Amino acid sequence: MRQFISEKKKKRIFDIIQIGKRDDFVSRTFDLFIVIVILANIAVLFLETFEEAAAYLPILRTIETITVIIFCVEYLLRIWTAEYLYPDKGKARAILRFLVSFDGIVDLCTILPFFFLSGFVALRMLRVVRILHLFRINAYYDSFNVITSVLKEKKNQLISSIFIILMLMLASSLCMYSAEHEVQPEVFQNAFSGIWWSMSTILTVGYGDIYPVTILGQAMAIVISFLGVGVVAIPTGIISAGFVERYTQMQNQNKASGSVRGTVSITVDETSPFAGKCVKAAEEKHLIDIVVLFRDGAVIVPADLTQIMVGDILIYQAQGMGAGSASMKGLRA
Repeated sequence: MRQFISEKKKKRIFDIIQIGKRDDFVSRTFDLFIVIVILANIAVLFLETFEEAAAYLPILRTIETITVIIFCVEYLLRIWTAEYLYPDKGKARAILRFLVSFDGIVDLCTILPFFFLSGFVALRMLRVVRILHLFRINAYYDSFNVITSVLKEKKNQLISSIFIILMLMLASSLCMYSAEHEVQPEVFQNAFSGIWWSMSTILTVGYGDIYPVTILGQAMAIVISFLGVGVVAIPTGIISAGFVERYTQMQNQNKASGSVRGTVSITVDETSPFAGKCVKAAEEKHLIDIVVLFRDGAVIVPADLTQIMVGDILIYQAQGMGAGSASMKGLRA
């Protein structure tokens, strides 16, 4: 009986420290508290760089210490309750999975620099990782997941466009070095100097610290500048088109609400096999693809670690569109 109560409290702590439901006051309060702590920690990081704030340095260090202690406690609690985040894994494997996950690495990198501020420069630079904590403000909701899903879907096209940009930068840098080295040996000392110029030109930054003076170099610069405008527009267009496609898909799914052939819509209750599981675990166990979640009137694009909660409206389809029809019927019931 005592062990059951302990497990119940442990599960409640897990529910609180995860991104909470809107009707769970304690969990939503904790979310707000963590956001305030993150913002306070980042504010201290910025204020410590101002000479005018030197008189308030003891106060800033105190705030930093308190916020880091809160991060440490939260980090330990997440390790302690990792088995609920990955219910299909054993306790040890769940803890290991959390430690190597994005959130686990960010949490650890946020804490470590505080204890090694006088150490290597690389460790001190890890303080900037604290800013990544801001992703957790909306990590499981529409806006952030739309961005990540678009980048995943369009990664091949984006990689191709970046490859084209790099090739153009390399070719233009070698051409500019060949045309300008003899006239400006102190400016275009080597091919890397040309890469710096091509980067600022192709990406339309135009610092003006390095520029061609020969007729041939200026002519090539004109052509490269025009090519740069077109090339840089490629990844921008890919991402923009991805956003339009994603939001159109979400709107169609919202209107359909499970009426599309092969798609099932259920409301998760306490007896549902989905309740309490993360999206990836549910998909792997039941051989389904979860399309979208509706929670408290909000549309949630499911990420791998999005936790399915009681009361969620879940829209999914069998992997292979028909191969798992028997499984779908069982889940609908």
